[in-house]
Amino acid sequence: AREVPLLLASLKAGGVGLNLTAADTVIHLDPWWNPAVQAQASARAHRIGQQQPVFVYQLVAEGSIEERMLELQARKRALADGLLGHDDGSSLGKFSVPELHALLAPLGGEVDDAPGRLAVPGVDAG
Repeated sequence: AREVPLLLASLKAGGVGLNLTAADTVIHLDPWWNPAVQAQASARAHRIGQQQPVFVYQLVAEGSIEERMLELQARKRALADGLLGHDDGSSLGKFSVPELHALLAPLGGEVDDAPGRLAVPGVDAG
């Protein structure tokens, strides 16, 4: 039997400060709410010096919380791409005006009913 080297790490621990060019396979078992964190973890194997193709797999059970997190990742990625001009802008149509206000609102703020107004506790909008 041939031994295969294996590294088990969480996304936060394994996604920062490591060059894993000896790896040719990345398997994500627990998606992160932020797609950039997961992409950065996958990129650890795509470094200068990598001699092999790298395969990235995402294991997700149907109907699980992980499946919903991947949907959230896709929405966040589409929003970022649309706002940063990485696509044709069509992804912005997937978000309603209240959703965009909620995404861009400061922490602790609530979107007011009036267009373009933000209700922030302790601050008079007058």
